[in-house]
Amino acid sequence: MKATKYILCGLAVLALVLGSRLTSLAQNVTYDEILHSASHPEDWVTYGGNYASHRFSGLTQINKQNVNSLKLKWVYQLRRTGIFESSPIVADGMMYVTEPPTTVTALDVRTGRPVWRWSADLPRDLLTIGLFPTNRGVAILGDAVYVATIDAHLVALDAKTGAVRWNVEVGDNKKAVAITQAPLAINGKIVVGMGGGEAGLRGYIDAYDAKDGKRLWRLYTIPTTGEPGVETWEGESYKYGGATTWNTGAYDPELNTLYWGTGNPAPDWNGDARKGDNLYSCSLLAIDADTGKMKWYFQFSPHETHDWDSSEPPILFDATIKGKKRKIVAQANRNAFYYVLDRVTGEFITGQAYAKQTWAKGLNAKGRPIEMPNIEPTTQGNLLYPSITGSVNWTSSSYSPLTGLFYVNTREQGAYYYKGRPTIQPANPNDVGGGGGQKLVNGDAAYTAVRALEATTGNKKWEFKMVGDSWTGTLVTAGGLVFCADGQGSFFALDADNGRPLWNIQLGNSVRANPITYAVDGKQYVVGEAGNSVSVFGLP
Repeated sequence: MKATKYILCGLAVLALVLGSRLTSLAQNVTYDEILHSASHPEDWVTYGGNYASHRFSGLTQINKQNVNSLKLKWVYQLRRTGIFESSPIVADGMMYVTEPPTTVTALDVRTGRPVWRWSADLPRDLLTIGLFPTNRGVAILGDAVYVATIDAHLVALDAKTGAVRWNVEVGDNKKAVAITQAPLAINGKIVVGMGGGEAGLRGYIDAYDAKDGKRLWRLYTIPTTGEPGVETWEGESYKYGGATTWNTGAYDPELNTLYWGTGNPAPDWNGDARKGDNLYSCSLLAIDADTGKMKWYFQFSPHETHDWDSSEPPILFDATIKGKKRKIVAQANRNAFYYVLDRVTGEFITGQAYAKQTWAKGLNAKGRPIEMPNIEPTTQGNLLYPSITGSVNWTSSSYSPLTGLFYVNTREQGAYYYKGRPTIQPANPNDVGGGGGQKLVNGDAAYTAVRALEATTGNKKWEFKMVGDSWTGTLVTAGGLVFCADGQGSFFALDADNGRPLWNIQLGNSVRANPITYAVDGKQYVVGEAGNSVSVFGLP
């Protein structure tokens, strides 16, 4: 697709007013700067806050003692309504947010004033089977901003003007390939996954040259004929097996390894025609960043039939366990278990349930679930915990190297699971996931809570129960704070050590995004997004 397919909505008059000031905004963000983002916490230069996806900020100006003084500083209203799930990128005085379904807006971080805006020219027959028409953020590298569009393109934009540098097709939207995630920018490469598994796709993850958009490698998440693992798919079910890569992963530059989660196998609620473990669905993949070759995998939920994707962003940290220093990758999985793995080898170290679950007795010595009997969906409906949305969904958890705690927005909810058809018709909007589905269990027994887990074990240290069905990630800071929001629009801060509430404000609408923090002109700010607005808070 040529660049002319995209519409650049530049604010020409505003650009003239700003004049030479634009030259001080959005300077080159080098790979080295992203690599050492902890040394300049005033910016937020990658989706997870750093390559390890900690969503931790070293800023301390806003802290336990003064957070209750936070005041609203500015608000930006989106130009188009929709499901707003963007996690902003902040670099050198500019904030980049994505508006639904695929618009990139550059804002002055001091005032919230738009500097430029770009929107994808989307097809009228857009297919988003099993996905909301939204976008969760951009990547930045050099003097370019990279966005993945809902119709499955990767586009490079000039960071100062929004002009299109290049665009490439990641997948065919007519076959229901769609992208909602933020790409990941590493050394000279832009890495991006894709979604649409409910449409009967075969998942993959790509790397592109940051300069010209040339595809450098592609790793399919489901093996084909003659490849190891294809025997875990009955017959030819691997051809339409799902296992898409629809959320953003993490990166270890020392090991030059990407860590990316995969989605559920397809069809969702009936595994009769795909007997076997269905590799590499519901797994964490360790990928050589230069070649795209898989180094190892760990499958959390073999032969999964409840839509428990394993696409939650993994978190990397180093720790001493039983007297031995280990390089760790940890994940609070949608299936209600917390996992600690060796990120060099993929070895299972430990794991346990962090939320109510009724499908497994526990995990064996290798981390494989010991399944309970009669857990499959039925035509009458089979009650099971967790629900289809999982004990956590796409929103990011966070990790503090100061407390050693892992902070996860946890959902406690069950569902009646209904069996669908055993086969799936690709790219058929009327056959999402092969039919079937769930009926949620609501009432007092269903709630969400911010939980702090000991990162090396999964032991719960504290929890803070929330009102309503929260869809907000967590942010933790060196000021000793955890930020999150409940399902009723209350944006709040907790004491990172014990979960004690310290501040809250009612934003008037639900928050479906991951909060961030940044600093400019020596002042720290916190960003919360509710409904269709970006709200920025600072001290008086």
